[in-house]
Amino acid sequence: MTATPPSTKPPSGSLASRVIVAMAVISVFATLAWADATHLGNAAPVVWLLPIVLIVAAGGGIEVVRMAAARSLPLDPAVVAGGAAAIAAAPALAPWIAGCGPFAAPGLAAVAAVAVLIVAFAIAVAGYDPDRRPLVRVTGSVAAAIWIGLPLAFMVALRLHGHALPDRALGGLLPILSLIAVVKGSDTAAYAIGSMVGTHRMAPRLSPGKTWEGAAGGIVGAMATAWLVIDVLGKGSPVTPLGGWPLFGLCVGCAGILGDLAESLVKRELDAKDSGRSLFGMGGFLDLIDSLLLAAPVAWALWVAGPP
Repeated sequence: MTATPPSTKPPSGSLASRVIVAMAVISVFATLAWADATHLGNAAPVVWLLPIVLIVAAGGGIEVVRMAAARSLPLDPAVVAGGAAAIAAAPALAPWIAGCGPFAAPGLAAVAAVAVLIVAFAIAVAGYDPDRRPLVRVTGSVAAAIWIGLPLAFMVALRLHGHALPDRALGGLLPILSLIAVVKGSDTAAYAIGSMVGTHRMAPRLSPGKTWEGAAGGIVGAMATAWLVIDVLGKGSPVTPLGGWPLFGLCVGCAGILGDLAESLVKRELDAKDSGRSLFGMGGFLDLIDSLLLAAPVAWALWVAGPP
């Protein structure tokens, strides 16, 4: 985040709840990531992480539907939430497809996205009612499902790519961990720098709290985190993303900032402060993953294009 500090300090209870929820989220993810990396129970790659993907996709979809309803925009909850979950989970089928390459996982997500489009139009045609604004309902529902589901699908594809690498650093989790760590490292650095020295607003009409100083700090934080994860924790693995950690940190950091602003645009248009309260003090699911959504395809492309 690149927000400037609020005029008053948040209640201690709010800060405490944010810390508790953050620790719970990290603990659950770390446990499932360990189970996935060790193939606990002889499970296929990404199986242990799939519940998180499904919950976040469906939860984020429900949040969009609720925000849109507050502005009288009709979206289909089944298409948005169910479609986002289906698109996000589709790449998990790749390990069962013979001879699949690195593009198989995103390809399955694209097929799922087309299926969501077909279902949305079928529902609109079957129950056609001009008063329900069917075209707005179809286009808005499909767009929301793709916005949430497709980037999450690239995260699943990134995990599968790590499993397919000849050098499975960190149990094959290095690619997906590099994405999450770099984006969250950028968020943390951007918020800290923006709070301390941020004066020049980046998008005053869209998100007045975000500053250019915070964005610059976020890029530095992203590159530092990329070095730490890829070059240090990766222990000199010969398999690296295209351009190594400098290009990865720069590109993923910039994409993360854009993803944060993209969610700000959605919330601004729907007149919502937070996407929801599903995670209590941390807001909603979309508030948790906003920076990751546009950064995931960038991270996947850099890892797939990296030296073999």
